Amino acid sequence: MAATFTSRDFNRDPGSIKRAAMSGPVFITDRNKPSLVVLAIKDYEKLAGRGMSLLDVLMPGDDQDFDFDPPRANVAARPVDLD
Repeated sequence: MAATFTSRDFNRDPGSIKRAAMSGPVFITDRNKPSLVVLAIKDYEKLAGRGMSLLDVLMPGDDQDFDFDPPRANVAARPVDLD
């Protein structure tokens, strides 16, 4: 849900703009035209692509522990002919 405030509101009551930004983007207008957008940091990080990395997603946390013992291949080794 987006909210809109004037630049005068922005200067007079920044606290209400901060609270509104927690629910969605806040547009700041200057002479009835949007000039700025205020975002919560979590929303900005989503837009900037600074969420969890693939490594963060794939790596287990400290509370997750498991053993992985893959089966060995049952293939007989043969000599390699390099000539």
